[in-house]
Amino acid sequence: MPRLPLGSWVDTGVEFLQRHLSWLFDAISTVVTGLYDGIDAVLSAPAPLLLAGILAVAAWWLRGLLAALLAMAGFALVDSIGLWDEAMSTLSLVLVATLITLVISVPLGIWASRSDRVSAVLRPVLDFMQTMPAMVYLIPGIIFFGVGVVPGIIATIIFSLPPGVRMTELGIRQVDGELVEAADAFGTTPRDTLVRVQLPLALSTIMAGVNQVIMLGLSMVVIAGMVGGGGLGGAVYKAIGNVDIGLGFEAGISIVILAMYLDRMTGALGRQVSPLGRRALAKVRAGASGVAKVWNHRPQPAYAIAGAVVLALVAGGLSTFGPGSGSGETKAGGVADIGKGRKISLGYIPWDEGVASTFLWKELLERRGFEVDARQLELGALFTGLAGGQIDFQTDSWLPVTHAQYWEKYGNKLDDLGSWYGSTSIELSVPSYMKDVKSLADLKGKGSQFKGRIIGIEPSAGAMGLLKDKVLPAYGLDGEYKVVDGSTPGMLAELKRAYDKHEPVAVVLWSPHWAYASYDLHKLQDPKGSWGKGDGIHTLARKGFAKDEPEVAKWLRSFKLSEAQLTGLEAKIQESGKGKEQQAVRAWLAEHPEVAKMA
Repeated sequence: MPRLPLGSWVDTGVEFLQRHLSWLFDAISTVVTGLYDGIDAVLSAPAPLLLAGILAVAAWWLRGLLAALLAMAGFALVDSIGLWDEAMSTLSLVLVATLITLVISVPLGIWASRSDRVSAVLRPVLDFMQTMPAMVYLIPGIIFFGVGVVPGIIATIIFSLPPGVRMTELGIRQVDGELVEAADAFGTTPRDTLVRVQLPLALSTIMAGVNQVIMLGLSMVVIAGMVGGGGLGGAVYKAIGNVDIGLGFEAGISIVILAMYLDRMTGALGRQVSPLGRRALAKVRAGASGVAKVWNHRPQPAYAIAGAVVLALVAGGLSTFGPGSGSGETKAGGVADIGKGRKISLGYIPWDEGVASTFLWKELLERRGFEVDARQLELGALFTGLAGGQIDFQTDSWLPVTHAQYWEKYGNKLDDLGSWYGSTSIELSVPSYMKDVKSLADLKGKGSQFKGRIIGIEPSAGAMGLLKDKVLPAYGLDGEYKVVDGSTPGMLAELKRAYDKHEPVAVVLWSPHWAYASYDLHKLQDPKGSWGKGDGIHTLARKGFAKDEPEVAKWLRSFKLSEAQLTGLEAKIQESGKGKEQQAVRAWLAEHPEVAKMA
C-alpha cells in the first residue's frame, strides 16, 4: 500500500499558516504574554510568607482552620527549598491558561447543551484533543509562537479544554427538565431560563470541570518547561536533563502542594457558589461539635477580606513589595556598567561544554551590567528560539557536521559569530578493559556482550542522527545494536554504573569531555570516516543581535578557550555540584583572570 504523505500535508499547512497568519499569532502572543506578566507581577510582588498568609486566609474562609494551617505549612515548605519564584511562575501559567480555557469552554458547553447537532460535532473534536499526546501540541506551538511561556500556555489550553466543555454541557443537560418547562410556562425567556435556572443548578458540575481544567494545566507544566516555559516545569526538566534526583523531588513536591491547594480550593468554591452545595454545607456545619467544629470553623467573608487586607498593609509597611533600592548583586569592582540593565537571553542544551560556556558568559555579562536569562532547552527548541528571536545567542553549536541539519533549516535566520573552540570529535567509546574492542568494526558480532545497546544522548542531537543514519550502517551494526535515546547526564550515569561494575558498555561521547579524565576509556577508531571531520564549537546569534549589541558581539567573536581551560572549567563545575554552576564559574575566573579580560 502506498504511503499516505499525511506528515507532508501537515507541514505544508503549517507553512501556509506561518506565511499568512503571522500577524494573528503575534497578536495572540502579545495578549497571552501581557496576561501572564500581569498575573506573575502580582503574585511575585509580596514577600513569600505574606502571600502564603493571604492564600492561607483564603483557605480558612473556604475550607476551615485546618486547611489554612496546612496551606501555610505547604507554601512555607516551597519557600524554604528556594522554589517560591518558580512556583509563582507556574501558578501564573496555570491561571492564565485556565482563564482563557474557561472563556472558550463555557460558551461552547452552553451551545452544545442547547443543540444536539453541535454536541455531535464537538464530541469527536474533543476526543481528538484529549487523546493526542500533549507533547505534540508543543511542536506547532514553538513554530507559531517561539519558545517561552506562550507555547506552553497554548498547549495547556488545547489539552485542558475538553473537560471544561464536557462538564458545562453535562451540568446544564442534567438540570431537571420539569424546572425548565415550568420556567417556560411562566413566560421566562430562554436567556433568563439559562441564567436564572440552568446555570445556578449546574454550577457544581461546571466547577468540577474548572477543577479538571486546573489539574490538567498543572500536568502540563513539566512539558511546558521543555520549551522555556520556566517555573517548576523548567526545574523538573532541568532535573531530568541533569539526573538531579534532589531537585526533581523538590520541584515535584512543590507541584503537588500547588495542585492540592488549587484542587481543594476550587472544590470548596464550587460548593460555595452552588445553591445545593450551600445547603449541604449548612447541614454539616449545624451537625458539627467539639474539635470538629473548631477545625471546620470558617470566618465570615468580611473578616476573611479584612485579614487579607491587613496582611497586604503589613507587607507594604515593611517595604516587602519588590526589590529594594539596595538589593541586587554587586558588580565586580572596576568593571564598567555597560549593559545598564539591558536583558540578554541565552539558551543551552545540557552538554558539558555548553553549560560551562553559557554560565561563563552569564557571569561575564552580568559583571558588565546586563540582566541575563539562561534557559535550558531541547536542541530543536533552542534553534527555533534563536531563529524566532526569543533567544539572543547560544555558545554550543557544532559546525559544520553535527548540527548541519539545523544550520541548513535555520541558517538564513542566524548569524555565526565564529568558532571559539576546535576541532572537536564525536565517537563511540568503551571502557579500556574491553581489550578486544578497538574500532567500530570490532563491535560486529559482540552485540550480546553489550545487551544489544549503544547508550546515546538527546535524540535531537546531531550526533545521534549521524550514528543511526551513517555510522552503524557503514559497519553493518544497525541490525545488531539499538541506540538508546536519552540525555547526556543519563548516558554518563549509565557509563558510571557499568564502569563501577566492570561491565561492557558503549556510549556516545565527544572530545573535549571531562569523562576522559575521570574514566579510562578508549575511543573506537573509525577507519571508514563515517563520523566525518571534526567540528568547531560556534556561537550562533539571532539575526540583528550584532547590530543591537555590537560590543557583546565583538566580545563573542574574539572569545577563545584552550582545551586545558575548557576541561578545567567543566571539572570545576562538576566538583561544585548541581545547581552551583555560576559559583563554580566565579571560582574558576578567580584563577583565570585572563579570560575575564576578553569581555
